[in-house]
Amino acid sequence: MTAAFYQQALARIERLTMAIGVIGTVAIAIKLGLRAGSGFAVGVLISLFSFRTFRGVADSIGGRKNRRAAAFAALFLLRYALIGATIYVIVKYLEVSLMALLAGLFSSIAAVLAEILYELGFSRNNL
Repeated sequence: MTAAFYQQALARIERLTMAIGVIGTVAIAIKLGLRAGSGFAVGVLISLFSFRTFRGVADSIGGRKNRRAAAFAALFLLRYALIGATIYVIVKYLEVSLMALLAGLFSSIAAVLAEILYELGFSRNNL
């Protein structure tokens, strides 16, 4: 497997996360209301932020030297504090649905699982 293969997979995961976010936000907003839909959207944004942070740290560890490596390392360490504070403020003061927000946090995981299924079903290099 080449580096291009992995870059394409990561790009698909990000696109899938965004697609899940848009579809889920619209569906939840229609079914449960605007607060729940916005909670899901915020969860998706936090999930995407976390995924990109992981990706940046992995890229910097993997040998790709860039000036943002230190920033990604700091974000990686502060990630849970930032996420926790963000969730607290949004749920407490904006009264956004906590359950919808937590569901949105799983959007990157759903995208990774979809990518795994895609690779199992459509990869030419199946073992």
